[in-house]
Amino acid sequence: MAPRILLARHGQTEWSLSGKHTGRTDVPLLKEGRRGAELLGERLRRAPLYGLPGVEVRTSPLARARETCEIAGFGDRAELWDTLMEWDYGAYEGMTPEEIRTDRPDWLIWRDGVPRGETIAEVAARADEVVAWARSADRDVLVFAHGHILRSIGARWLGLDLGFAARIRLNPTSLSALGWAYGEPAIETWNDCGHLAA
Repeated sequence: MAPRILLARHGQTEWSLSGKHTGRTDVPLLKEGRRGAELLGERLRRAPLYGLPGVEVRTSPLARARETCEIAGFGDRAELWDTLMEWDYGAYEGMTPEEIRTDRPDWLIWRDGVPRGETIAEVAARADEVVAWARSADRDVLVFAHGHILRSIGARWLGLDLGFAARIRLNPTSLSALGWAYGEPAIETWNDCGHLAA
């Protein structure tokens, strides 16, 4: 069986709620984010996933992803991995897109990048590292990470440049699955938040 990668975005934080770019700032989960992580964990333990026995688990070391992983019930199986950290937004850390566009009206992170932070190429290289690891053996993997790096992984799984990630939105505490169709990399599910309706 060809390996799949399951992507879990961290729960809601004060900054994700307000739309602030949260790169390396270690913002904690809100109560809503912790509840979302509980519901995500319940979903991962139900059919058809049954707790994902045999799945290799890695998480970003940033508190919001690590705590989501732990609350969901995978903390004891997870390896911390710096490659899963969010984009380093440099000068745009803590700013909303609207604030950035007061000076750069046509700004789009996936095309224009950020000043004094990671380049688009650097983020793509990290995403490629995750994809290579996920495909390295006959087992599924589960990662807990952040919106922009997970969207980047989605684009690179499909063999597309990072600009495609602008078209695949990802909500807090969502679950996505990247797999295969007719031997080609494919999106199985994306931005699934059905568990949050519980």
